[in-house]
Amino acid sequence: MNPNSDPIAPSSDTRAGAGRRKRWIVASVLGLAVLASAGWLVSKRSTDATKTATAPVAAGAQLRGAPVIATAVRKGNLDIYLPALGTVTPLNTVQVHSRVDGQLMSIAFKEGQMVDKGDLLALIDPKPFEVQLGLVTGQLARNEALLDGAQADLERYRSLLAQDSIARQQVDTQESLVRQYKAAVQAARGEVESAQLQLSHARITAPISGRVGFRQVGPGSIVRAAEASPIVVITQLNPISVVFPIPEDALPRVMTRLNAGERIQVDAFDRDQKVKLAGGRLLAADNQIDPATGTIKLRAEFRNTDGTLFANQFVNVRMLVETRRDALLVPTAAIQRGVAGTFVYVVKNDKTVAVVPVKIGSTQGEISVVDAGVDAGAMVVTDGADSLRDGVTVEPTVREPTAALKSDTERRAPPGDVETPTLRPQGRSANSGA
Repeated sequence: MNPNSDPIAPSSDTRAGAGRRKRWIVASVLGLAVLASAGWLVSKRSTDATKTATAPVAAGAQLRGAPVIATAVRKGNLDIYLPALGTVTPLNTVQVHSRVDGQLMSIAFKEGQMVDKGDLLALIDPKPFEVQLGLVTGQLARNEALLDGAQADLERYRSLLAQDSIARQQVDTQESLVRQYKAAVQAARGEVESAQLQLSHARITAPISGRVGFRQVGPGSIVRAAEASPIVVITQLNPISVVFPIPEDALPRVMTRLNAGERIQVDAFDRDQKVKLAGGRLLAADNQIDPATGTIKLRAEFRNTDGTLFANQFVNVRMLVETRRDALLVPTAAIQRGVAGTFVYVVKNDKTVAVVPVKIGSTQGEISVVDAGVDAGAMVVTDGADSLRDGVTVEPTVREPTAALKSDTERRAPPGDVETPTLRPQGRSANSGA
């Protein structure tokens, strides 16, 4: 080591290593820059090729217009129903009790059986009542015999009185005795009728026609007229009624038809409202409105020959309150709502849509009545209206109207006889707009 050299100054080998590292770093940076440039050029060319390839497709889609589904406005009849939740309520329910005390000898029905009025249900031991009937019948015969003897004596006394052979007092006494025997005979006849009635009550018969439930007592039991529990309960099922509430606002329209003697149709459906259980008519309305709910109860009567309806069963009720005849019918899905009110998109002949304000009347499910705004035959958009605006070109797919939208003539016509209407220009109102 040179003693005169600076110990802090770097050596020549150190300076050479540092120079090589700097050149390597510069070469790496330049290489990365070249690779990035090449990647950007490839990406740009791919993007330009994609845009060039998709440009005709986008142009074609814009030329075809927005796909929508359209349905023609039709004239026809629309039934307006009032829905409600009802409870099946029997017109008559009877708890069968014994009217006399005695031992139950036999049961003449099967649980759940349908019985007619007058059918034998049970038999109570009749022997005690037969014995009682025999006693009072004998008493009646005795009193009748005493009466006959007293009447014969009275005739003889009257003959002797006419001959002035006996005193008048004796005749009067005999007449009083005859009257006593007549009263005794009348009382005895009453006791005989009472005994006969008690004997007839030993046969328990059905007071109404209907379905019997589960029996409460069995043969051999002692039944009494004062017992609270019945022998069996009979429920009348045909006809049967359904009680259901309606809003008080709908009552005037219903009562007008009911008081006029019109037959108001009422249908009962299952819980899912898919299966019709029975059809009937409105029978009566309650005499007061429930102030807590603002509803009034109605009763409808149903023929229940097949036993579909059971007592206390919950059913969905649909009551026909009105029929709009020769009305303009459109699908409810075609009705749009905006700041200016309700409107529809009408497809014109040039396949553009126009915003047409409409006045909606009654609505029943998927069908609505248009009171003003469009004419029969106009094509209205029912699906795909979310992205539409006035004047937009569309590609409509015409869908045949549902049965509710078809007129009576079209419903009776065989398939293929209904002519599909052509697109009809529809004028716009001055205030049209969404």
